Amino acid sequence: MQFEELLTKLTEQLTNGTFVGGTISQPRMKSDELKRVRLKPVELRGALHIQFEYQYERVLNHENIAIENVYGELDNLLNRFRQVHAEFTNETVHVQISKKFKVMWKGKKATSTKEVDLSHNRKKNYLLDEETPYPFLVRLGVQTPDGKVRNQHQDKFRQINRFVEFIDDSLAYLPKDKTIRILDFGSGKSYLTFALYHYLHIEKGLDIKVTGLDLKKEVIEECSAIAKDLNYENLEFLVGDINDYNDETAVDMVVTLHACDVATDMALGRAVKWGAKVILSVPCCQHELASQIDTPALDVMLQHGLIKERFSSLATDSIRAELLSLVGYETQLLEFIDMEHTPKNVLIRAYHTDRKPATDEFTHYEAFRDMLQAKPFLEKELKELLNK
Repeated sequence: MQFEELLTKLTEQLTNGTFVGGTISQPRMKSDELKRVRLKPVELRGALHIQFEYQYERVLNHENIAIENVYGELDNLLNRFRQVHAEFTNETVHVQISKKFKVMWKGKKATSTKEVDLSHNRKKNYLLDEETPYPFLVRLGVQTPDGKVRNQHQDKFRQINRFVEFIDDSLAYLPKDKTIRILDFGSGKSYLTFALYHYLHIEKGLDIKVTGLDLKKEVIEECSAIAKDLNYENLEFLVGDINDYNDETAVDMVVTLHACDVATDMALGRAVKWGAKVILSVPCCQHELASQIDTPALDVMLQHGLIKERFSSLATDSIRAELLSLVGYETQLLEFIDMEHTPKNVLIRAYHTDRKPATDEFTHYEAFRDMLQAKPFLEKELKELLNK
């Protein structure tokens, strides 16, 4: 099969209503930042699209591409990748493309008919089912006693489930031979803290001890009462500040959601020094760099206050992710929930894997930092580890 034939045939099969899902992988160039692409069919406004999920080393991006544009995107991607795996309702296809663009197509009939799931039009397959009553969600007012999600809390229920997905993805990195120690800095009303406890302890049966820390005494008292009512014996809430919490020497998971400005950096620094295997952080109010940036070449952008604020936020979180990667973490910046539900939708996910950064990674980081004339708080927090 010729390369052009492959593009035509694959486009036809992806868009004829039989496509279930697939993956494009094996970059031709090791230096390619795009590592793989996942595909699935979705229906938007009554029209079939193919969703392309672009997986970079530390970032995931999604794009829903209309049928008429699928051929062009496949042409672009298959010039960069050597392998395609695709599932259709009655067939599984594996494609290998050689260095000289010779195509090997292998098809295998499915033993049973698979179903096309146009997930945008179907009930979301949540880890926490939207028709099952959960005592913590009922107690927090998200659900009615019979399990119905209250209309005013639909967004909150969706946020909770998205967070639980991140927790589920992290299971492989948590210890299995001891009590798992988890800290949640800035726990607030603790919807997500309760969700974390419920999912890990009640649904997964893990031995955990969770502490939620917040400055608001009345909120802590209310959360403590709810935990007691639910018999969540290994969930506690304490009044305290991130910077003053010194009761631990080792922690397995650190969660920090919407800690303002450098409070996020304090929590990240503590997590690294405790050797946390998993870090989940949704930053808030990234003001630090906004007052430091002095880069005339960017004045076309940064002369506008709104753009400067957004650029500073993105630069801050990029620096945080890079610093974590330099001290042994596999780090990604991911979408927490869609922008229409909250502007604070970037989540930093870091798994400690003892990765060894490439020799030029710190040089690249320094070049970016120096271009902005930035003095990141987190770099100061991690100075000893970065200088090893």
